[in-house]
Amino acid sequence: MNYQNFNSGLSKIRIEKKHLLSISSLYLFSLGTSLLGYSVYLLFESIGLIEQTIITWSAQGLFWFLILFCTALFILFIPVEFLNTYKIFNSTFKDLILNIVFIIFTSLLFLIVFQFFLTPSNNIISDIIDIGKAISFSGFIALPLLLFLQHNLIRTINLSDNLSFNVCLFVWIISSQIFL
Repeated sequence: MNYQNFNSGLSKIRIEKKHLLSISSLYLFSLGTSLLGYSVYLLFESIGLIEQTIITWSAQGLFWFLILFCTALFILFIPVEFLNTYKIFNSTFKDLILNIVFIIFTSLLFLIVFQFFLTPSNNIISDIIDIGKAISFSGFIALPLLLFLQHNLIRTINLSDNLSFNVCLFVWIISSQIFL
């Protein structure tokens, strides 16, 4: 009898816009932050603060710094201006399932883009593809586990929804660095 109640609760799951917007914001923030960090690294290489391993001459590093810096700012601009959702809705089991499905779907979509639609023509584009794949793999593994932990620990640890968004973003960025 309990199994029937559980199935009837799951059959009423509706795709809600708030879950899709929050997960998309998280992904775009983590992608933009990682690209911004990589562009700063290229700037440091071209200035001479770090030994040159990726670029061959300083103008190439400055060129790619400007391109990646502007691209990262544009990617970070999208969730701020258009999505405008800084909250993870994870209070019920249905919310947890929807968040996990949207994270996996978003990560899979971007993994396909980075894997099949971008071709590595030089070291920098190859590194950008690796960054995108690392963020996607982090979305497959680390974020569903974190959301599950947050959902189960929300009763014992008083986390607000805004703080859970920040924790998810921090874990996504740090775990993507592990996959690099």
